[in-house]
Amino acid sequence: MTSAEPDTMDDVDTSPSGQPPEKRIGDRERREVDAHLRQAHDDGVLTFGEYDERVAACWAARTRSELDALTRDLPDPRPEGEPAPPAVRESRTSGRKSSVGRAVGVTLVAVALLTGGRVVAADDATAIFSSRVVQATPQNPDIEVGVAFGSVEVVVPDDARVTTDGTLLFGSTDCDAACDGTGTRDVVVDARGAFGSVDIVRQSERNQDRDSGRDGDDDD
Repeated sequence: MTSAEPDTMDDVDTSPSGQPPEKRIGDRERREVDAHLRQAHDDGVLTFGEYDERVAACWAARTRSELDALTRDLPDPRPEGEPAPPAVRESRTSGRKSSVGRAVGVTLVAVALLTGGRVVAADDATAIFSSRVVQATPQNPDIEVGVAFGSVEVVVPDDARVTTDGTLLFGSTDCDAACDGTGTRDVVVDARGAFGSVDIVRQSERNQDRDSGRDGDDDD
């Protein structure tokens, strides 16, 4: 009888015999692709729905090939500082879709005006009718997020001393333990938008919530 294999390698990528596994990517690569997708949306190459779906896949990606698949059909990113081409609006839309689109557009424009025009252009995470998770790291201690009818969870190190900034209209910013004034590493979370929520948690809090969720599933 052979002993059971340890389960510590369950998440390790495997590949055909003789081929090394594909190396994983990190948040730096994800941010680069996120910026490329945001630019494609701003240029009218991606629709709202396509952009939202691809950004979610971007932050869930683990390998370079998964990221490459998200931008393979997009134009090369414009050099920094080059203006975007003028947007061309679709001329044929159903009455219902057109009215909903106008309502959403008016709302986002109002939110942008009231919060400094930075809702859709948040550097680290943007949640529009969706949810996002962003991690604060030693290399990226200042987090900028934007929400509009969505939610963002900001995960900070256990030794973080968090302060918040920005304007969130008709929404909430929850930061209990992370904003208690303790900690040695300063982290600033700039949250802007409306009709949404931003939840700032320490890494240990998030781990406990996950463990509690798994325990609850096991009890069912």
